[in-house]
Amino acid sequence: MSASETPDVRQYQERLAAEGIDVVRVTYPDLIGTDRARDVLLDQLPTACEHGLAFCRAVYHTSPQGDVVPVAGGLDAGLPDISVRPDLDTLVALPWEPGVAACLGDVIDPATGSPAPESPRDLLRSVLARCAEQGLRPMVGPELEYFLCEEDPASPSGWKRYSAATGVVYTAGLRADPDNHLLRTLRLLRDLRLGVTNGNHEFDGGQFEINLTHSEALAAADRAFRFKAAVKELARKEGRLATFMAKPFNDAGGSGFHLHLSCQDDRGRNAFDDPAGAYGLSATARHALAGVLAHAPALAALANPTVNSYKRFGPDTLAPWLIDWGLDNRSAMVRIPPERGLGARLELRLGDASANPYLLIAGTIAAALLGVRAGEEPPAPLEGYGYDTARAAVLPMSLPAALDALEADTALTELLGKDFTTSYLSYKRNEVERFGRHVTDWEFTEYAYHL
Repeated sequence: MSASETPDVRQYQERLAAEGIDVVRVTYPDLIGTDRARDVLLDQLPTACEHGLAFCRAVYHTSPQGDVVPVAGGLDAGLPDISVRPDLDTLVALPWEPGVAACLGDVIDPATGSPAPESPRDLLRSVLARCAEQGLRPMVGPELEYFLCEEDPASPSGWKRYSAATGVVYTAGLRADPDNHLLRTLRLLRDLRLGVTNGNHEFDGGQFEINLTHSEALAAADRAFRFKAAVKELARKEGRLATFMAKPFNDAGGSGFHLHLSCQDDRGRNAFDDPAGAYGLSATARHALAGVLAHAPALAALANPTVNSYKRFGPDTLAPWLIDWGLDNRSAMVRIPPERGLGARLELRLGDASANPYLLIAGTIAAALLGVRAGEEPPAPLEGYGYDTARAAVLPMSLPAALDALEADTALTELLGKDFTTSYLSYKRNEVERFGRHVTDWEFTEYAYHL
């Protein structure tokens, strides 16, 4: 429910005041999935709901280094406003910030009264509306990994991995987490009502994975977005850095963002399950799988959205770089877990943790929907260990190649929308250009002494 549909903002005010809350933090995702926000005093909440909170639209075009990228509708239009209205149905108290509740915001273009073209949350809504026309309601379960870092003045980056323990994949407790970071974080995320289910130490030192329960796709994206923001905020409170960067260290693997996807039909049944179908999957599931495979090159631009993303790929990384699928096979890009019935689903393993949850989920669902419409069957599943280029096509191996694939995939970009696609491509190509002009530590180490 949007703020304009809320029957009485005063009821929310009274409830929050009774809980000792006097500030509401209104947040929304930018293009790269970073949270943008404003703190609103409780007595000003009705005004914020009625008139919205004004932000410059170029917030969508601002890089992590503070550059305003020349994207249409921003600098060229004189830096116009967007209006963000609190979505009060998403209100929740921040367990680590006394007196503060947070909610998501809906982003409107005041010139049109419609959602802002770059709004990731509204992009996902538009894709879900197209699914509804097909009688499908996507259900999503996100899995995210991240590295926890501590300050290290001796490191070029200023950070080192928290806990250097090796061989501690799938563990919990003090052996790999001497300060009980995971326990503390799990409990606070539970209190934030994000649907967190469990967590463990991952493969590399200082790396963790926390899983979220499955739900309708928009709720899953909302929870994944808030999860990433919360983990980073909690680390900052401890003087640490939690990063969802795809591959932050040369001597460690990368961090993934896996998506479990199924669909319910109009009677609430799992539309991916069919005991009589090939592999125990329905025709809908197989067509959706074929669509994800067919549009995987373009999908990489959303699932692996940074220059750094493609350094996560490579043989024996368990990060997929070939376009394939398998039955309970973790070396494939798409894995079909062994559960059937209510648990029938596909797991897209392509995404890395830096992906914007809304864009990754929207792109995956759009590709699956195109597959359902096309009605094609997937190729034979991968058997055995993957990463064999003789058996499967290679994904784009750089961000520029992935952006070209996205631009060329007119069927996918039609579903995502021309305005969004144009803005995203402009923003990301600027990122590539800035990286190409930057002198890296590797270049200095490789060349300076000998040349």
